[in-house]
Amino acid sequence: MPPKILVISGPTASGKTRLAVELALRHGGEVVSADSMQVYRRMDIGTAKPTPEEMRGIPHHMLDVADPGEDFSVARYVELAAPCVDDILARGKLPIVAGGTGLYLDSLLSGRTFAPFSPDGGLRARLEARFDALGGGHAGELAAADPEAAARLHPNDRKRIVRALEVFQQTGKTISQHNRETGPSRSATMPSPSLWPFSAGRTCGRASTGGWTR
Repeated sequence: MPPKILVISGPTASGKTRLAVELALRHGGEVVSADSMQVYRRMDIGTAKPTPEEMRGIPHHMLDVADPGEDFSVARYVELAAPCVDDILARGKLPIVAGGTGLYLDSLLSGRTFAPFSPDGGLRARLEARFDALGGGHAGELAAADPEAAARLHPNDRKRIVRALEVFQQTGKTISQHNRETGPSRSATMPSPSLWPFSAGRTCGRASTGGWTR
């Protein structure tokens, strides 16, 4: 029988953390965060990062694992989160993966692998500067290198277009080819849990009292 992993996903302020903690208390679980902002240290305000009081003694993994200036990718997330899940299972406990970053959830649960790729800060900066200077003209450059990605991306999607060109120029492979080669190695069934009542007021209140202002 395959090991069981509980997944709680949903939009911001829908009560994921509260439900995850309650279920962990009931079923002997530990929480693995799947939130792209909660991985950063010193970014507690505005990210709804759970407080020690909200954790209620339940171990939480994948919080505060990177500095804000660090280049943190989904590949890095899976590299760190997968061993957390394996360790929780090895200790006979229930991993509860909770968060709203769909790419993190999909990559972790489907067993997606990632080809080795070290971002070149200088190349990325040059591509970003050229994109800004051309006002989105990079879309034509991408269409010549990777028509499949160009057809999928909006001409103003600066981040993904620059990423696609960066991968192509560094590896000689298109990002479309890269995605096919590193696709999911297993399927995952993700049930839709019944979340706690909408808690946006609590989250916004915490952000306000914590010092997050316009």
